[in-house]
Amino acid sequence: MADEDEVMQILHGRVKWFDPGKGFGFIVSDNTEVDILLHANVLRNYGQGSVADGAGISVRVQQTARGVQAVEVLRIDPPVGIAFPLADEAEQLGGADLLALPLEPARVKWFDKGKGFGFANVFGLPDDVFIHAEVLRVSGLADLGSGEAVALRIILGRRGRMAVQVLAWDAATRRTP
Repeated sequence: MADEDEVMQILHGRVKWFDPGKGFGFIVSDNTEVDILLHANVLRNYGQGSVADGAGISVRVQQTARGVQAVEVLRIDPPVGIAFPLADEAEQLGGADLLALPLEPARVKWFDKGKGFGFANVFGLPDDVFIHAEVLRVSGLADLGSGEAVALRIILGRRGRMAVQVLAWDAATRRTP
């Protein structure tokens, strides 16, 4: 077991898998030959209830009797090589234009991972905002819970307002523009 005075190591890797129902998942890193345990509580302390498979992640780890475990999430990046599944209206916007959209505070109304979509309500506005599962995934998230606070970048599509990026509220408040 690691000495409590030992300095914790920072590792960068990718989420191998994470199951919110089980409450844990694993990270793989080129810096270690063993998988790194990522517990749901550690992820929640970062402000997220889930993380997408393949997402980049930086964590502080410690060696325990049960193996290497993440004790703090420092950063999560969306999985690489995936394009946003945007509506025709949004395809004309470039990545910089999308990032220029304001982050709007919202609460998840409901999200059904099996159906692949859900809705959120922006504070102070009556209209629902559509959230597609692929937008969630490329935003680095795997699932959302009803009532969860999020920050959304939103466009107006043919069927109404739709999210093009979803950030966990705690993570959004730590970001700089």
